[in-house]
Amino acid sequence: MALTQLDAVAALVVIDLQNGIVAFPTAHPSSEIIKRSAQLAQAFRERGMPVVLVNVTGRAPGRTQSGFPRRELPPDWADLVPELHPQPGDYTVTRQRIGAFIGTSLDEILRQQQVTQIFLAGIATSIGIESTGRCAYDLGYSVVYVVDAMTDMNPEAHRYSVENVFPKLGETDVTDNVLKMLVQSCVL
Repeated sequence: MALTQLDAVAALVVIDLQNGIVAFPTAHPSSEIIKRSAQLAQAFRERGMPVVLVNVTGRAPGRTQSGFPRRELPPDWADLVPELHPQPGDYTVTRQRIGAFIGTSLDEILRQQQVTQIFLAGIATSIGIESTGRCAYDLGYSVVYVVDAMTDMNPEAHRYSVENVFPKLGETDVTDNVLKMLVQSCVL
């Protein structure tokens, strides 16, 4: 379902656009995801809406059958990509779980700003974005997945999340439509 309305206080949450993650091969070019996420971030900032930039520096301690091996990461691995142009008014959330809510201050930040709707973008669709979206939905936020501003290492997992999971947890749309809605909200 396409975006139906823009809440009075919405926030953009960009997941894991950091040096170590954007270097992985993905279903859609990381450069395009970065470009669209940066456009969204700029538009949200121009309207005084919160921008939350999430990075990941670790993972939950439980065992899994698959996943990344535990190893020493390069020093700049978790640094946000410069194309996002982080601003002093942005919020940075560092996570060590699959989603951006558990073990972080994300919910507190959003509640303090009186956010009722979050827009999600970044990498990886079926992991960090999906987990964050599920938790946001459970916490009562209206969730919008900006599907052309996200990608995954697994093309099939990306497709499945976009087509089957996200419509059950929120609305889906593309960057151009979100940007148009943001512009229209300023005119009204």
